[in-house]
Amino acid sequence: MFDSLKEKLGKFKDDVEEEADEPEPDAEPEDAAVESDGDAADAPAADASEEPDDAGDPEVNPKGDSLTERAKLFASGQAKITEAELEEPLEQLEFALLEGDVEMSVARDIVEQLREELVGTARAQVKTGEIVVEEAIGNALLDVIDVGGMDFDEEIAAHEKPITIIFTGVNGVGKTTTIAKLGKYLDDRGYDVVLANGDTYRAGANEQLQEHADTLDLKLISHEQGGDPAAVIYDAVEYAEANEVDVVLGDTAGRLHTADDLMAQLEKIDRVVGPDMTIFADEAVAGQDATHRAKQFNDAAEIDGVVLTKADADSQGGAAISIAEVTGKPILFLGTGQGYDDLETFDPEVIVERLTE
Repeated sequence: MFDSLKEKLGKFKDDVEEEADEPEPDAEPEDAAVESDGDAADAPAADASEEPDDAGDPEVNPKGDSLTERAKLFASGQAKITEAELEEPLEQLEFALLEGDVEMSVARDIVEQLREELVGTARAQVKTGEIVVEEAIGNALLDVIDVGGMDFDEEIAAHEKPITIIFTGVNGVGKTTTIAKLGKYLDDRGYDVVLANGDTYRAGANEQLQEHADTLDLKLISHEQGGDPAAVIYDAVEYAEANEVDVVLGDTAGRLHTADDLMAQLEKIDRVVGPDMTIFADEAVAGQDATHRAKQFNDAAEIDGVVLTKADADSQGGAAISIAEVTGKPILFLGTGQGYDDLETFDPEVIVERLTE
């Protein structure tokens, strides 16, 4: 995952470096007038302290920078970043993000955040606007995807037991397999885990989760097909309390936000069971569709975190960035294969480093 987005950002950086290497014709320092009369330090003090009559005129000098301020910047080898010099590199960055499957409003938010942060700040005179943008991309991406403030392992360790975790999402995204993977992840860390099959509508759902439970030597609580999902998960919680089990992992029927009866089931589970955490699962390869679904699920039944499955497939990578931004909820894990161990903790700093290295 992220290879395509990394390629797009890499192309942006290559273009930046090429432009930075090209000499600018007739380029003069912003404060060439100051330089032409000698070093700023040699200018008479009285002259340096005087401002031109139009120094405070917003039309002539929109930033209100006095001659003294600009002279000091020039003498120290710096200049202020202007909006004009950022326009082209920011436009190129937005295009790279869109090509990498970052949702349009999210791409624009990232670009506007960079514009707001950079315009008017000081830069070394040897740096172009393109280089300044390139250097700031990493922090901008990290600000977007490092949201929610949840460390999953710390949350599990600190929470009163049993902790009940419910999984939601649409059909066919690998939700049930993700539950099995997380069951092994927790079991490997010393937690007792019970699985609960709240997907009582899909034919074969009990058998599928039972097979995972048998392979992993985990207990499964299930009812007959067509039963009440809330009752299944409630029974699993009671079993966990009676047997000192640490974690309940509850599956639910795959659904769309437009399926009112299934969404009502989620509301009932929330009311009857009161899960401690609700995790939304979707495919990384779904791209912007995953972004839209995450927002819809979060609006309908608030989620606490996200697992992106099939992240090992040929995915643009922008879905993770977009989902984190539109929901304000953290990406917790990436599913990276078919094996039970193919579950990678989502580390925002590592992901940004991969994208910008």
